[in-house]
Amino acid sequence: MSLSEISARISAAEEKASRPTGCVKLIAVSKVQPNERVEAVLQQGHRIYGENRVQEAAGKWPGFRETFSDVGLHLLGPLQTNKAKQAVELFDTIHSLDRPKLARKLADLAQERGSCPDLFIQVNTGAEPQKAGILPQDTDAFVAECRALQLPVLGLMSIPPVDEEPSLHFALLAKLAARNDLQGLSMGMSGDFESAIALGATHVRVGSAIFGQRVST
Repeated sequence: MSLSEISARISAAEEKASRPTGCVKLIAVSKVQPNERVEAVLQQGHRIYGENRVQEAAGKWPGFRETFSDVGLHLLGPLQTNKAKQAVELFDTIHSLDRPKLARKLADLAQERGSCPDLFIQVNTGAEPQKAGILPQDTDAFVAECRALQLPVLGLMSIPPVDEEPSLHFALLAKLAARNDLQGLSMGMSGDFESAIALGATHVRVGSAIFGQRVST
């Protein structure tokens, strides 16, 4: 598949859901991809990228941004508090705000810097013990806590369990977001982004379908 094919499928899904053209942002997930593949997609004009690890992004994106200064960089993977300072300097948006300790750390950094990346709260919609994220029943309280810290929370993010119907989790996330007056929904990946768009996704995350299979883990 290619960037143009994914973009066309997103546009078709927007139309089918009676949503405005261009309302869904495609995050090209460039984690563990060779630089030449990433540069090829950059040369095609795409400017929104996602990484899972702060350290990998720090080794990759400063160089690219010397040439492509308008790139928007999104952190999709877990964020350790000891990497938070580096993350807020590197990323424009963080999708993995998942615990009070990290919220307080980001608030402290925002006060020092006078700015903060846009934030999505990660919700563990499947209540999976091995997965990060706020539990659905705790989401309202955590949103309120983040707002009290004056953090710029745009919306919610989730990664559904691999063995369950994703649309059920997308619908739950959309309900939680609406209840908290949050507009952003970061949900949907290569295999299910059309279903996510039908249920209100504003950001979808697609990697190997754009870049090809990863060469390492």
